[in-house]
Amino acid sequence: MSKKTIILLGFIILKFVLQYILISPEYDLQRDEYLHLDQAHHLAWGYLSVPPVTSWISYIIFLLGNSVFWIKFFPSLFGALTLVVVWKTIELLKGNLYALVLGATCILFSTLLRLNTLYQPNSLDVLCWIGFYYVIIQYITTEKPKWLYISAVVFAVGFLNKYNILFLLIGLLPALLLSNQRKVFAEKKLYFALILGLLLISPNLVWQYNNQFPIVHHMKELSETQLVNVDRFDFLKEQVLFFIGSFLVILAALYALLFYKPFAKYKLFFASLIFTLLIFIYFKAKAYYAIGLYPVYIAFGAVFLSQILNTGWRRYLKPIFIIVPLLFFIPMYDFVFPNKSPEYIVKNPEQYKKLGMLRWEDGKDHNLPQDFADMLGWKELARKTDSVYALIPNKKETLVLCDNYGQAGAINYYTKKGIKAVSFNADYVNWFDLDIQYKNLIRIKNYEENSTEFQETGPLFQSSLIAGQVTNKYAREYKTTIFVFTAAKININKRIDDEIKEEKNYSK
Repeated sequence: MSKKTIILLGFIILKFVLQYILISPEYDLQRDEYLHLDQAHHLAWGYLSVPPVTSWISYIIFLLGNSVFWIKFFPSLFGALTLVVVWKTIELLKGNLYALVLGATCILFSTLLRLNTLYQPNSLDVLCWIGFYYVIIQYITTEKPKWLYISAVVFAVGFLNKYNILFLLIGLLPALLLSNQRKVFAEKKLYFALILGLLLISPNLVWQYNNQFPIVHHMKELSETQLVNVDRFDFLKEQVLFFIGSFLVILAALYALLFYKPFAKYKLFFASLIFTLLIFIYFKAKAYYAIGLYPVYIAFGAVFLSQILNTGWRRYLKPIFIIVPLLFFIPMYDFVFPNKSPEYIVKNPEQYKKLGMLRWEDGKDHNLPQDFADMLGWKELARKTDSVYALIPNKKETLVLCDNYGQAGAINYYTKKGIKAVSFNADYVNWFDLDIQYKNLIRIKNYEENSTEFQETGPLFQSSLIAGQVTNKYAREYKTTIFVFTAAKININKRIDDEIKEEKNYSK
């Protein structure tokens, strides 16, 4: 085993170790994770929330036992593979051992550590971005047509994982047209590769068509409820913060792409960065959508710095570029990861507020970062729902209906009573089992100060009561209420079916 391989394995092992120690055990999974895990039980070529790849991974996790270990393993794996692809990119660009260590250090001690703690499509998305860029560099370097076909496969995997990779393509195309590499458009095999890519993603496109393109509704809803609160200046500020320890390395890459002769044929990557960021800014995208852009520039920067720091006094700067990412990671460790108790954060909010971490998608400041608050209260909600469900005699005829996908997913993940909760929110609107004639209703409702649930739903049943609330005051679901209605006076199924149709018609 070579020295390089041993060092790479060391980075990979350290990556996995860090991922497993960065979350305090008092936190539950995050709301999106529950939805993604539930998709394993409803396999399809598409979903209202994401393309299908996440459901395939969720099914593997289910087969492996559905434990938190495996849930956290896959984003950690994708993060480790991102590091490996950056390593291979540096080797392809003829970087030496210093360049490899610098690039791996910059990737390891970055915001990817936070991204890779969550079971979401984002970790694989970043891997697909750097994988696609790596393949493009391979094609530019070798001009072998096989890399065009490989790029189609990588893009298809990325597309079937998260539509975000379309931004990569949209930003890359004008950069190609403005560069000497535009000669690729005269290659017939490029168009065969495009056909291959379309064939690979076609099942999802057909699913979108058959379901009236829910992605359009999803993006519209996102734009109205979340992206409307995105500040373009904050977007740019966060781009710097994502790889703050590697910022000088990325700047070195941009300089090298313009002026370093060995990188002349890769100059299109400079324009690609500009075009892609402009597109993100125009659409007021969330800042983290652009994280996949930067690993390839870390590779370019590491190779360039390894060359210019070889002689004279600049040799003494070598260790500094490696130490800087680690130095920035130390304060990151204290604030970016959910490894401090909610009580600690509430008592020490200054740094969190300074970093903008207390600003939620609603545009307001709160006591905890949104992702942290989204990792609390779920076990309590599921346990209390289980307790209520256990007391109802005709359980099979009891519908557990939630206000949002996080509630439904968490109950389904933690339940010991076999509950299959649903919601009119997100993908759950397609997962109701109306073959069962429901007589009872357990209603999980977001807290409302002047709730009208009893007045609206109570008269439809023989009895009604409030069975409990989420009492964790730090949870985003604080005071979420469990209502219990038994012995229906009406046909619940008809009422539910009408609401499903209404929701789907609204979504069109």
